[in-house]
Amino acid sequence: MPELENHLGTIGISDEYLYSLVKYTVSTCYGVAGIGRAGKGNVVSFIMEKAGFGKGKTINIDIHGGKLTIEIHISVIFGVNVSAVTDSLVHKLRYTIKDKTGMDVSRVTVYIDGMTG
Repeated sequence: MPELENHLGTIGISDEYLYSLVKYTVSTCYGVAGIGRAGKGNVVSFIMEKAGFGKGKTINIDIHGGKLTIEIHISVIFGVNVSAVTDSLVHKLRYTIKDKTGMDVSRVTVYIDGMTG
């Protein structure tokens, strides 16, 4: 659990709150079709998972040196500019987390795992 200290004392922020904040922020971002790996259940994803790729969570949040690092897997809407969507998502995540928690985000890594029509 991340903790922040100020002149009033220590503030603890639960992991669940951070995950739900990230999920909500991503769900309100233009061009994002969903969080997670697209195509679960198809042959390609089965082979990739058996080969050791695609394992793990769809959202990973770590703390290094008092700053957050976020890795997120999303699918985008077909036809959108992927670069614009990811830039907007990174900016929105950094702003929202700083605004709601006071914590800095050092790095946001976005993986595009698919697209939906």
